[in-house]
Amino acid sequence: MTAATPAHPLPSQTLVFAIGNESRGDDALGPLLLRGLQDWLNDTPLAPQVELLEDFQLQIEHALDLQGRQRVLFVDAGMDTEAPFAFYRIESSAEPVLYSHALAPTAVLQAYRQFYREEPPASYVLCIRGQSFELGEPLSPEAQSHLAAALDFARKLLNDTANWPEHCDTARLASPQTASPGA
Repeated sequence: MTAATPAHPLPSQTLVFAIGNESRGDDALGPLLLRGLQDWLNDTPLAPQVELLEDFQLQIEHALDLQGRQRVLFVDAGMDTEAPFAFYRIESSAEPVLYSHALAPTAVLQAYRQFYREEPPASYVLCIRGQSFELGEPLSPEAQSHLAAALDFARKLLNDTANWPEHCDTARLASPQTASPGA
């Protein structure tokens, strides 16, 4: 006798969610990191444990993508982020989500909490420093360097998911601003 296949497969343990617009210079950092991770994951046994998603901006509906996950990594470009990147844990905000366009990751977590009436999965941000976010601009040379460092770091994270908290930027008192100028 064979076991029944579930109608809906279980989601991957880890979700990497990239936010950005490739037509706006360094705002492409998130999507480009995702592509680098995809190429790398194709050659590792980690692929079934990691799902990669990409969008121009976060919306309330993205809270549905968090269900069943153990951890979530939001990847975005930031204007005022320390070079080459910042990595930090986020929590849902106590503020109710009253809007539905271009949410911050903390608002997506709060939408999850409000909808499912449970705590969202452990969530983190990898914010890669960008320099230029103008429409039609290519990736800046600085951003290319920051992307390479962030991609190496993201690979290490995915190889050691149990120790993400140890890699967080503990010196920061406040989360860096993330940029979504194309949103």
